Amino acid sequence: MHVPARRSLRVVRKSTLILIQSLIMDETKILTGVADASTAASEAAPLQVSAEEPQCGQPEAGADVSAVEAEPQQPVLAEPEAAEEQPETAEEQPETAEEQPEAAAEQPEFSSKEEVLARLKDIVYNKEHVERQELEKLKMLYYRFRGAETLAAREAFIAQGGEAEQFVPAPDPLEEEFKAQYSLIKELRNQAAQQIEAEKQQNLQRKQAIIERLKELAASPDTADKGYDEVKKLQAEWKEIKLVPAENATELWKNYQLYVEQFYDQLRLNHEMRAYDFKKNLELKTKLCEAAEKLADVEDVISAFHQLQKLHQEFRETGPVAKDLREDIWKRFKEASTLVNKRHQEHFESLKAREEENLQKKTELCIKAEAIDLDAYTSYNAWEQATKEVIALQTEWKTIGFTPRKVNNEIFERFRTACDRFFQAKTAFFKSNREKLAANLAAKNVLVERAEELKDSTDWGVTTNKFVELQKEWKSIGPVPHKVSDAIWKRFNEACNYFFEQKNQATAGQRQEEEANLELKKAVIAELQQIAENPADDQLAAVRALQARWAEIGHVPYNKKEKMYRRYREVCDTIYDALHQSAGRRRLDNFRKKTAEKEGSELTREYTKLQNAYDAKKQEITNYETNLTFFRSSSKKGNSLVADIEKKVERLKQDLSEIAEKLKAVAEQIKAEQAS
Repeated sequence: MHVPARRSLRVVRKSTLILIQSLIMDETKILTGVADASTAASEAAPLQVSAEEPQCGQPEAGADVSAVEAEPQQPVLAEPEAAEEQPETAEEQPETAEEQPEAAAEQPEFSSKEEVLARLKDIVYNKEHVERQELEKLKMLYYRFRGAETLAAREAFIAQGGEAEQFVPAPDPLEEEFKAQYSLIKELRNQAAQQIEAEKQQNLQRKQAIIERLKELAASPDTADKGYDEVKKLQAEWKEIKLVPAENATELWKNYQLYVEQFYDQLRLNHEMRAYDFKKNLELKTKLCEAAEKLADVEDVISAFHQLQKLHQEFRETGPVAKDLREDIWKRFKEASTLVNKRHQEHFESLKAREEENLQKKTELCIKAEAIDLDAYTSYNAWEQATKEVIALQTEWKTIGFTPRKVNNEIFERFRTACDRFFQAKTAFFKSNREKLAANLAAKNVLVERAEELKDSTDWGVTTNKFVELQKEWKSIGPVPHKVSDAIWKRFNEACNYFFEQKNQATAGQRQEEEANLELKKAVIAELQQIAENPADDQLAAVRALQARWAEIGHVPYNKKEKMYRRYREVCDTIYDALHQSAGRRRLDNFRKKTAEKEGSELTREYTKLQNAYDAKKQEITNYETNLTFFRSSSKKGNSLVADIEKKVERLKQDLSEIAEKLKAVAEQIKAEQAS
């Protein structure tokens, strides 16, 4: 019953040793803080209380037990003297963060490599006993500070204009001393482990000697009676001896129990002394039961579990109680132990559930990082915004706890690969963009030189066009490096301003003439507006005279030329539309008079002629409307053409309406003739 439990503990120690060795060997994982101590703790199999209390040394049938009862067997756990079983070397001791919460809480905080190194020196100087957890934490902190220094140096190197790929970190002057102190501490730990092993061997020999003496004292009733005080001393000495080799612990305990019970079987004590012994042992074991029951309310389940192991050790080492109470007191202690063990197991199951939940959260972060579309970022602002989002993902990653140990490294590598992919693409973009900025700067320098060459020219018309082209070309060129952007623009702008200022001074008289022409054309438009509002019989001649005046007037300021001409055309179109409608009514009246004078076949020919003209005009309108559909769907360059065609279609519709009126007049005349 004891062998499987001991084998389980050995498996736990082996897995823990592998974990610690991997943490020491992999400094890269220590730098990134990926050590999963809690997961290692979760895999540690807790010791369980034996399902049944073994009974041995029962008196034979018919034996006289009225004066001397057989000493009851003390309770034995599934793993006897588990506290005495120690790994063969200090390197094998499992020291997870959860198994030693108080030690972890008492460790001081460090802010530099020097403080970490000073702590190592103190440990060596004082020859302190340091737990592996603290030692590994000191190593992790040292390389974390070293990594932070390297990162800061790299960023400074890049900030000074260096390339990230060319950065070589400076040697760490403290690293050799750190490694030396670290090795000294490990050597001290190994020496301590060797001392412990030697102590175990000595304790083994002492306990074997105690067992041999108990065997001698339990050989006969006579020696038992005389050796009671000696047995008490041997039991006290046995309790003082703690550490023995793990492989001998169970056998030693069994033999010790066997000969103690044989001794008590042989011992002829009076009933009062035996009852007193049983009573004292019952009081001690009752207190142990009460202490075990209180552990169910301890908030720290890990601490409660370790305290329970100490109580089990004391329970085993406490003497027997009366036979009729033996089963009850053991049952009470076992039930209290079961509650603590159950909470301990539930704690690790909860820890595993949280690790699975953390795995899900980290997987989602990986998916988000992998889903980043690097081709979508084409500007500095877009890359900077995306960088903030990636950093936010990394920050969120740090807030999530450990994942299951078997996938912890895999999920971290997946996330780091996605982040590296993003930052490598960003670096490539910025490098490419710097090349584009340099090319744009070279192109704008060429434009600046050409502008500075042209600024003294007095060929105002030709040079103005050249400057306009230079300005258009300047706008078509992309941005330049920010540090020279203002300077290059200032040179170009000053050259342009200098030329146009010289031109303005030289053409001041011309502008005055253009302003005068502007006023003259405004007067022509005003007169045309007057004719449009108050039509007269001779308005066509007046309009043509004003149009002739308009053509004789010279240029107006360039920025007002288009607006003036557009207003002029609108007024003229209004007048001609009104004239067209008036002329159409006169033509229709004359046509009616002429149609009234016609008769017979002449009316028929006229009707056929008008019908053909009507169909032709209608077809022409259809063609123009079809063309309008095409021009409206084409580029903006067709807008002026669309307006002209729309006006023409409107006139054609008016002509079509006039032809329809003529057809109606001819039809009425034919009908009147037939009626007469």
